[in-house]
Amino acid sequence: MQLSDAQSLGFEPDRLSRIGAFLDERYIESGRLPGLDVLVARDGQPVYRHTSGKARADGTPMASDTLCRIASMTKPLTSVAFMMLVEEGKVALDDPVTNVLPEFAGLGVYTGGGGEMDFLPARPAPVMRMVDLLTHQSGLTYGLQNRTNVDAAYRKGRLDGHASLPGNDHFIAELAKLPLEFAPGEAWNYSVGTDVLGVIVARLAGMSLGEFFRTRIFEPLGMVDTGFHCPDEKAHRLADAWGYQAGQAPQMFDPAEKSGTRRVPRFESGGGGLLSTTADYHRFCRMLVNGGAADGTRLLSPKTLQLMTANHLPGGADLTQVSRAMFSEAYNAGAGFGLGFGMTIDPARALVPGSAGEFYWGGIFSTAFFVDPVEKIHAVFMTQLYPSSVYPIRRQLKTLIYSALAESRA
Repeated sequence: MQLSDAQSLGFEPDRLSRIGAFLDERYIESGRLPGLDVLVARDGQPVYRHTSGKARADGTPMASDTLCRIASMTKPLTSVAFMMLVEEGKVALDDPVTNVLPEFAGLGVYTGGGGEMDFLPARPAPVMRMVDLLTHQSGLTYGLQNRTNVDAAYRKGRLDGHASLPGNDHFIAELAKLPLEFAPGEAWNYSVGTDVLGVIVARLAGMSLGEFFRTRIFEPLGMVDTGFHCPDEKAHRLADAWGYQAGQAPQMFDPAEKSGTRRVPRFESGGGGLLSTTADYHRFCRMLVNGGAADGTRLLSPKTLQLMTANHLPGGADLTQVSRAMFSEAYNAGAGFGLGFGMTIDPARALVPGSAGEFYWGGIFSTAFFVDPVEKIHAVFMTQLYPSSVYPIRRQLKTLIYSALAESRA
């Protein structure tokens, strides 16, 4: 990948070089991360790239084209796909979810019970709207939240978007048997809502989510290495996945050679199923930073993207005020939530340099990206360590990037 002149785009090259030095000393040489790849761009043009460490336990180096599990960084792609259908008039944000998923007609709200017991009769749920899925205010949850009996039922049914689920219809039918944790619109809880949204995209478009991604997003943007499984011809580029061990070196738990990502999934998880590369996700971010278009291809209008990256939490709240989640990919203070993205309301409250209105997300294998529409900066970070809540690397990376900025457009 050709890098543009950083100085002409408002960065100080010497300060940018501190990024790699910091990451290598703090995370690679210390053994905290096996390998990493980071790209920084402005006006869609890459100005800095650093790749180091190993992609596999056998010593295969991390490379610029290493395939990584991006997990919840799938969510912004699914949200963009849905909003493309909104722009075409096939669905609206305030439509009831039951317009497309009649299976959800009998959903109720949790009142008690669960575990080894049956759930008590649920109270009727208000109408769940499409926007509730996009903003994680639907009342759905994740089993990995590990808080309630509803979470436990998700774990038992492998309903966190697992690739082994028999398919879209099974996933929706099983969710419909369980109560919501709260009434739609009542709170914020990180959830399988984006997986449900992926099923809605597939039903509305009359094709699989993977096919919609391929024909409507990946091919137009030149994202040649992003998909729901790793084909044989690219298997040598797939990274191992590692798990954090307190006080020890990370332990590999999903070796690339035997990874389930080598198989075509039975369920295409719109909430977390994609593999991608730094270069491919950079192409997606270029579209976002440019108001919905890149390389002569427009996916969304600028106004639609502005709507997606506005704060949709009630009363302009931040996540500290409305979140019930034990886990998400957001920093909470000063952070709102839009239509598929976390977004910064107030950098002063977040205590990290940046701009009000920047948007971002990450994945549970510690991958991350952010887009700053004020400074026209974006960054993509890839690694493969589970979970993503262990190190403050995303905040550190943002601090390092903004400390290298010499010319602000604010």
